Order: sequence, then structure tokens, then C-alpha cells
Amino acid sequence: MTEETPGFDEKPDVPSGATPDDAEPKAASSSTGEGAAPAGDAAQIAGLTAQLDQVRKALEERTADLQRLQAEFQNYRRRVERDRIAVKEIAVANLLTELMPTLDDIGRARDHGELVGGFKSVAESLETVAAKMGLQQFGKEGEPFDPTIHEALMHSYAPDVTETTCVAILQPGYRIGERTIRPARVAVAEPQPGAQTVKAEGADEAPAAGDDKDNGPEEG
Repeated sequence: MTEETPGFDEKPDVPSGATPDDAEPKAASSSTGEGAAPAGDAAQIAGLTAQLDQVRKALEERTADLQRLQAEFQNYRRRVERDRIAVKEIAVANLLTELMPTLDDIGRARDHGELVGGFKSVAESLETVAAKMGLQQFGKEGEPFDPTIHEALMHSYAPDVTETTCVAILQPGYRIGERTIRPARVAVAEPQPGAQTVKAEGADEAPAAGDDKDNGPEEG
């Protein structure tokens, strides 16, 4: 019969061939791993943050590229639209320029009373189409001469004008909008040389005659 020794604590099982001290490094390793876990998480978070910054930077660059491409496309569309309008205006102007001699013939026939019958209907239809395309006729007798829209083919003097005036329209002018296609060819008249001087002298003499007239009753 075996007697138990009082106060004896049983030690944990230790593999054969190992000493009790071999269990202590394992416990130390376990505690060290638990302490290193937070440091590993911080490094992982730092790495993810760096990757997020790179993604944000790449997104900003792609957004800037997209905005630049969109602006370039808008500018391209505006240039294309502007060029399209310019080409259309040039084509219309060229067509109407070719029609102007015919319109001149129609105008001369109307002045001579020859615009009658079917020819009158065709001529008026042609004038209507030209007007719808933007062609405007200008040039009237009595209007001041403007070298930017008038071409003087004849010149004379007249006592009844106070400035260079269009006294006859030899050929009407045409414009499309603000663009002059052909200036009006006109005959102009300038004030008679010396007319203004004579008029000014007459105006100076008038008060003198009035003064003499006024002085007469005073002397009487």
C-alpha cells in the first residue's frame, strides 16, 4: 500500500525525453504572438491607405482627362457648326451673285413696262425666292452718297443739294444681311461751287438792310 505525500502538486504531462523547462518557451511564444498582432494590423491598414491614395490619385487624373476631352469635343462641335454656317453662306452668296444679272434684266424690263404675262409671273417668283434666301436690294435716288455701299459712275454739280447725293440709280446694289454683295452704281451730284459762299454773303447782307429799314422811322 502506497501512501500519498501531503502538499504534493501534480505537474503537467511532459513528453518523454523532455524536461519541464521545455514548456516555458511555448508559453512565451504564445504571449509574444498575441502582442505582435496589433502591429501587423497597423501595417496592413497603412498599406491599404496607401493603395487608396493611389486609386484616388488615378481617379482624379482620369477625371481631369475626361473633362479635357469633353472641352475639346465641345470646341470641335462649335468649330464644325461655325464652318458649316460659313460654307452655307458662301454657297448662297455665290448662287445669288450668279442670279444678279438676271434680276437686273427683270428690273429694266419692269421700268420699261415689258414685265407682263407669264414672264411677269416667273420674274416675281424668282425675286421672291432670292428674297427668301436673304438677298436685299438697296439704292434710292436722293439718299446721301456712301462710298462703302455706293459706286459713283457719273458726277455732276447741282444747286439744290447740300451734300454729295445720289441723283440716279444706274444699277441697284445687293446685300445679304450686313454683307454687301454688290455696291449700288449711281450718279452723284455735289453742291454747286460757290453756292454756299453766295448764300452766306446774302445772309450777311440781310441784317444790314433790315438795320437801314429800322433806322428810317427813327430818323423820321
